[in-house]
Amino acid sequence: MNRKNIAIFASGSGTNAENIIKYFAAGDTVRVAVVLSNRQSAGVHARAERLGTPSFTFGNAEFRDGTAILSVLAEYKADLIVLAGFMSLVSPAIIDAYEGRIINIHPALLPRHGGKGMYGRRVHDEVVAEKETETGISIHYVNERYDEGQIIFQAKCEVLPGDTAEDVEKKVHLLEYRHFPAVIEELLS
Repeated sequence: MNRKNIAIFASGSGTNAENIIKYFAAGDTVRVAVVLSNRQSAGVHARAERLGTPSFTFGNAEFRDGTAILSVLAEYKADLIVLAGFMSLVSPAIIDAYEGRIINIHPALLPRHGGKGMYGRRVHDEVVAEKETETGISIHYVNERYDEGQIIFQAKCEVLPGDTAEDVEKKVHLLEYRHFPAVIEELLS
């Protein structure tokens, strides 16, 4: 059986990327082959280096054009692109080349609390402000619009009346860490 290769796109600290890399490290059927970021200072680079996974930074213009990104994806034989805290739209060139093979995780139950500018603590602040009784995660395919691709998987958690945005964030992170790698594995099997 041929091993499947994942490319992770990340813009931030890289906690989800680290969790995914560790999840697949022990197996021989799937591995994270490369991490790409649009921020040189992103914490994901240190995490990837510590775990022995190559990581590269490209400017936003290079991500928009897609040519250099597609070259690296080809070099590392990426079968699936996983967005793990990647804060930019994926270029049409990359979407065309990897149609149906790019997924993202969003820290809410889409279609609620999605779209441009809705990421991280902003999402949790809105969930609390709107007095939601539940929230969760959505794993979805990526298209040319923020958070509008077909939903693959959702998991829920309760939002209690006294919960702060930080409390909600902790609950949602637990769902991300538990479910994201397993959904990726299922998609690649």
